[in-house]
Amino acid sequence: MALSGKKLTLCEKLKDVVTMPAFPVLMALCAAHSLNDLLQSVITAVYPMLKDDLNLDFAQIGLITLVYQIAASIFQPVVGYAFDRRPTVYSLPIGMISTSVGIAMFAFCNTMSGILAAVFLVGIGSATLHPEASRITSLAGRARRGFAQSIFQVGGNFGGSIGPLLVALIVAPHGRHYVLWFLIFSTLAFAAMRPIVKWYKCYLSDVRQHPESHTKSLSLPLSKGKTVFVICIIMLLIFSKYVYMASISSYYTFYLIQKFGLSVKMSQIFLFIFVVSTAAGTLVGGPIGDRYGRKLVIWISILGTAPFSLLLPHVSLPLTAVLSFCAGFMLSSAFPAILLYAQELLPTKLGMISGLFFGFAFGVGGIASAVLGNLADTYGIEAIYNVCAYMPLIGIVACLLPNLKNRELPK
Repeated sequence: MALSGKKLTLCEKLKDVVTMPAFPVLMALCAAHSLNDLLQSVITAVYPMLKDDLNLDFAQIGLITLVYQIAASIFQPVVGYAFDRRPTVYSLPIGMISTSVGIAMFAFCNTMSGILAAVFLVGIGSATLHPEASRITSLAGRARRGFAQSIFQVGGNFGGSIGPLLVALIVAPHGRHYVLWFLIFSTLAFAAMRPIVKWYKCYLSDVRQHPESHTKSLSLPLSKGKTVFVICIIMLLIFSKYVYMASISSYYTFYLIQKFGLSVKMSQIFLFIFVVSTAAGTLVGGPIGDRYGRKLVIWISILGTAPFSLLLPHVSLPLTAVLSFCAGFMLSSAFPAILLYAQELLPTKLGMISGLFFGFAFGVGGIASAVLGNLADTYGIEAIYNVCAYMPLIGIVACLLPNLKNRELPK
């Protein structure tokens, strides 16, 4: 990007970004995503306490994650498709109501069925927020979609990283009932959604009044058969990414406690370090994909994680923290590029494609958590890290992705 024949300085670039007309909406979307994922991260962060409270085994922990992830994944493409056809202004607040009720139940339920119902409601809230908020992000970002998606997604990663830390500070010293204090964050989420609802209401009103200015006929960049093939390749990449992520998000604290004898509180801090790395990687992935192409980012991000994941089970505690940070940073930078690449394959189905890939990612994570829980019960917690270390090598299939020119989506 140039100004008067010269490259922009960092300050000029930041000023150019901040003065975007929809920048306040993007920040509100980032905040809403952050608060939503903060609430969701409470579920996995409380697992050690929940396991002790209800005397659960690893297979039951995996089942809880499975129910949550399936609730979040199955409904996402359905919600995205429905909102593509019939947009709803208040969809985001409705999803947050479901999440809030689930969090309140999770704080007090003392039966397995009650816990499953609680995480199911939290999953429904996630299934509502992610595809719709991602679609609104693409609409608001327009020419800066890579930047917009990174801002949106880094909000979720940041919230997910803060959640375990807050659990360590608020819940761990006092007990699971203190999860109820996290409803303060759902109240903040409702506040963050107000400017989004206001902007989206004006946007939909303008669409109804001037449909010709918002409709652009775009042909598919690839044939239908090749589009299906490419989507299958992308799903395989997501599979490799989220199986490895599931091994960290669900069982990393147990791994650290068992192998290195850490306390629950200290293990949460190590989990916080990992999730911060995913936030940093997400922030980088979108803009680099805008500049150098989505395929290159996807290739380097997933396959480049392998050296770190392969070494991680065999090193000391300090190196474990370093390698987990590096693996999280590399792997998480892939998702903004993957999502935008998929949106460019189907440019008129933003909500559906967002829901499909967010949902598939959550579904893979849930199934992987259940399978890994059974493996941990049978072979030990360290065994799952030796197995999952090879998953990033699947990134080699990124060579089959065609190069797509970064395209403009309908306004």
